[in-house]
Amino acid sequence: MRDLAAALADRHARHLYRQRHIIDGPQGPRLQSYSKTLLSFCSNDYLGLASHPLLIKALQQGAERYGVGSGASHLITGHSRAHHDLEQALAAFTGQPRVLLFSNGYMANLGVITALAGRHDIICQDRLNHASLIDAARLSGAGLERYHHGDIGALQQLLEKHRQQETLIASDGVFSMDGDIAPLPALLKLATQHNSWLVLDEAHALGIIGKQGRGSREYYSLPDSNPALITVGTLGKAFGTSGAFVAGSDDLIETLIQLARTYIYTTALSPAIAHATLTSLQLVNEEGWRREHLQTLIQRFREGARHLSLPLMASETPIQPLLLGSSARVLQLSEQLQEQGILVSAIRPPTVPQGQARLRITLSAAHQPEDIDQLLETLGKLKPALI
Repeated sequence: MRDLAAALADRHARHLYRQRHIIDGPQGPRLQSYSKTLLSFCSNDYLGLASHPLLIKALQQGAERYGVGSGASHLITGHSRAHHDLEQALAAFTGQPRVLLFSNGYMANLGVITALAGRHDIICQDRLNHASLIDAARLSGAGLERYHHGDIGALQQLLEKHRQQETLIASDGVFSMDGDIAPLPALLKLATQHNSWLVLDEAHALGIIGKQGRGSREYYSLPDSNPALITVGTLGKAFGTSGAFVAGSDDLIETLIQLARTYIYTTALSPAIAHATLTSLQLVNEEGWRREHLQTLIQRFREGARHLSLPLMASETPIQPLLLGSSARVLQLSEQLQEQGILVSAIRPPTVPQGQARLRITLSAAHQPEDIDQLLETLGKLKPALI
């Protein structure tokens, strides 16, 4: 039997031990934790919708109409009118013919990849993809080939190497730990040339990038229709609720209904949440000022960080990583920031590669300019340990 206590002690010694914060109250720029108020730069609530009064009201109305739990899987009796309406609204938002709801992003990625790829196929993935994409490839039984981050030439070589096999490409749209945007036009070109699927995880893109928040395709001004592209989106980030979806062709969605085990064999998302997300989607569509404000905050932070000569990674999204390298160092700095009333996550291996531990600063439209200034002032005080 494995000695779990020794393994945990080893994680402690290597500064890799993970701990939870208990949050008392709703999500927002300022969190209550252990009777202390902390200015938070950790949340993926990019548009500041998680605690929006209209979403709270919509959730209450949804619970009154549909109850709290769905009671069954979608294919039994768990598929409500709220789910159906949300799928149609998300299809219109993404510009795709159909959408299928999943309980969360991890299950969506597992469902679509394991339904489309098997033991004789090849899946090509960016090395910095989210863990759910990597795990999905492994569980599918297909061969997994990982190319250097953003290296289109390396991806092309892999596709040429496996020309005789069915291939599937998978990539984050916005990379969750680096904040950079995938080269979608080049990925789509290769997918089309090699008759390959392209599964694009837009968890950190939808609602945020593109003039109307439609994600990577809008960011690059690409047309809606492309048979190679499969979009995976999550609702627990910019949309402020929970759940996930896959968007694509009618044949794709029907195939997932038949074959995606993480859709077939699990209880459906709460219909009250689905109902509330319709209001969230309306806010994302109508309140473009949230994205504009967020971009202003991103520029303010990046300019301040450059002025302080901080080790800021290249990113034009709300994910603003400060690359420090050492797990011990980044953990210490996270603790020092918390002592100053600021909450920033210390990201360490295996979430990021060895030697690339970082502070993952995330900005929200709920932040104000003075919040950014407070963060920069505190980072300036800690600058000797940051560079």
